[in-house]
Amino acid sequence: MRQIAKSAEIPKSAKIGPFCVIGENVILGEEVVLGAGCVLADGVRIGRGSRIGNLCSVAERSVLGEEVQVEAHTSIYPNTLLGNGCFIGSNSSIGRPPRPAFTSTVKVQDEIPPLLMSERGVVGCSTVLYAGTTYGERVFIGDRAIVRERCKIGDFTVIGSGVAIENDTRIGSYTKIQTGSYITAYMDIEDHVFIAPMVTTTNDNFMGRTEKRFKHIKGATIRRGARIGGGSILLPGVEVAPETFVAAGALVTKDTVAQRVVKGFPARDVRQVPEDELL
Repeated sequence: MRQIAKSAEIPKSAKIGPFCVIGENVILGEEVVLGAGCVLADGVRIGRGSRIGNLCSVAERSVLGEEVQVEAHTSIYPNTLLGNGCFIGSNSSIGRPPRPAFTSTVKVQDEIPPLLMSERGVVGCSTVLYAGTTYGERVFIGDRAIVRERCKIGDFTVIGSGVAIENDTRIGSYTKIQTGSYITAYMDIEDHVFIAPMVTTTNDNFMGRTEKRFKHIKGATIRRGARIGGGSILLPGVEVAPETFVAAGALVTKDTVAQRVVKGFPARDVRQVPEDELL
């Protein structure tokens, strides 16, 4: 049993599973596969070779490129654009509109742009990616990660399992953020940065008290090639210089010097980064 609108364009090579609902003006590419229970709202367009798993909901006017794979129980929200060859794991929400708490200080735009992901992106299971963020080519996002709105993620970046990236953060290309790290809002992370597991970053020295905090809120800036050891903490507004090596468990309270190792609680400059470890 299937429900397909008369205006939908379905090629003969497409395979439509049972209990699918396909809305008005939907366009499917050649060799698209829809598993049982898929729901495609009005205006959805899905590129050649895409696969949508069981009970996957693709919302109005989503645009998917060639060879996109979307597993079971995944929702793709309005106007989301996925480039060719993307893979979306099961139980994920892609392009979700932000809905902050009543007491949140995050400002939500009435017309937030859609999520845009370039070619060959890989997204794990139970992942939530909000609208208004752009992703470069071949980005990898692990299971249970969360990326908030208005972020910019560069090419070939890895975001590990359980990582949380807050709003308005920029991350360069070839950067790796490992399992369980927390990347606060309003951060700048440049290319080729390495962030080890369970790193914590902060952006508010007033911790939610007093109105004057708003003009001072700023996360850390991590320059090109810097490495942040596991369990480290970066305080608001610090600048980690290029090729800095932050040892595991360090508390970074002030700006660092390029190509230097810092360690301790609070972190202190201890020596030069060896020449053979530099980019």
